[in-house]
Amino acid sequence: MTIEPSGEPRAWRDEDHLHEECGVFGVWGVADAAALTALGLHALQHRGQESTGIVTYDGARFHSHRALGLVGDAFSDARVMAGLPGMAAIGHNRYATTGSTVLRNVQPLYADFEFGGLAVGHNGNLTNAHALRRALVRRGCLFQSTTDSEVFIHLIAISLYGTVVDRLIDALKQVQGAYSLVALTSEALIGVRDPYGVRPLILGRFPDRDGAWVLASETCALDIVGAAFVRDVEPGEIVVIDNSGVRSIKPWAKQASRFCIFEHIYFARPDSIVEGTAVYEVRKRIGAELARESHPPADIVVPVPDSGVPAAIGYAAEAGLPFELGIIRNHYVGRTFIEPTDQIRHLGVKLKHSANRAMLAGRRVVLVDDSIVRGTTSRKIVEMVRAAGATEVHMRISSPPTTHSCFYGIDTPERDKLLAARNDVDAMARIIGVDSLAFISIDGLYRAVAGTARDPRRPQFCDACFTGDYPIPLTDRDDQSNDRQLSLLAETR
Repeated sequence: MTIEPSGEPRAWRDEDHLHEECGVFGVWGVADAAALTALGLHALQHRGQESTGIVTYDGARFHSHRALGLVGDAFSDARVMAGLPGMAAIGHNRYATTGSTVLRNVQPLYADFEFGGLAVGHNGNLTNAHALRRALVRRGCLFQSTTDSEVFIHLIAISLYGTVVDRLIDALKQVQGAYSLVALTSEALIGVRDPYGVRPLILGRFPDRDGAWVLASETCALDIVGAAFVRDVEPGEIVVIDNSGVRSIKPWAKQASRFCIFEHIYFARPDSIVEGTAVYEVRKRIGAELARESHPPADIVVPVPDSGVPAAIGYAAEAGLPFELGIIRNHYVGRTFIEPTDQIRHLGVKLKHSANRAMLAGRRVVLVDDSIVRGTTSRKIVEMVRAAGATEVHMRISSPPTTHSCFYGIDTPERDKLLAARNDVDAMARIIGVDSLAFISIDGLYRAVAGTARDPRRPQFCDACFTGDYPIPLTDRDDQSNDRQLSLLAETR
């Protein structure tokens, strides 16, 4: 996370979609650690596209390369990879929730300590980062970035405990928030999940390399490097990997897990296994449940690519309708650039999507998407489908209405900018321009993901963006202090 006093998420000036913040990856005990880490980060590119970095350890020194942009651009140069020797490495892909993307905020962060070097890569948000940062600055700590991840570095530095792991535990017990992190020292690779297990982290190993282990945000990163899945790192667990193997430390009292349900809906890659469940199959079940809850008379089911595809397949099968690719996505376009005029900006959606007129003309269409945030992109897509000749357009959404901002690692706008926070479903339908609009119910979503309805006394997932039920204290949000100035340094990319 990058913290900035403005409070305006920069990403929302560009796109109308939810974004995961980061992906993390780490390997231990392999001769080609940097190359495998680059491959793992490539598989996790969907979790962060703004910057990437790798830190390795060669037995004597740490080596680092961090860059803005995509993994393929940062690590395609053989000279860069040659400068990252060692049998241990961690890597990080970043999508900033707020603030500018500049090199000083790119992870993994590295620092020299009394005990040696330490590199840290962090996925998630600390909800008391401002409060901790103010206290640390008063103590004389000098911050080099505007990321909450750097709070970990300073808390470790001032800890009075002796070992690295004990210092890390001391630091972790002072932070609040949702996080998973990987850390690398000269002696170990370390992985951590917060006590509620909101953000994902998994453990794998190389079956043909004795003593070689992997930590990653998702199982798809194991597949690309040829590693085997071992297990999820448990909520509130620290795994320490060294030449003796893997040991587990659980320094917190056990909490009921509140894994982020949006990982199942959108964030995780469809070919990943999340919390023991195949993401692709879950998304099809969500679509089928959505069709059972709300199925208007229609001729075809069309996904909004790519995130709406699995749910649309499930919806079409349950509704007994043809599944058609009525919208074609241009995969050769990255994030929409900052266009110079309102007229050109309005046309920006056509850079990424175009209507398949032959499939749409003269038909009643059910459009399936994963979410509606501000509604701007949905409105443009509906206009495009109508312009291609669709006689009716019905939109079905495979998540409940997004009515609250996330403070745990998902990039969402302020609540007053969320369409569902300001309008009921009928009003949203009019704004978007559809003949009808329906979202899956919260109980329907839970049934599709976990096989049972939501238990309001002990929800099985973190669903705060739909319900406003925040399981972790929001210390910084509730802080009325205006002391939010983090840095006087302005940088250009």
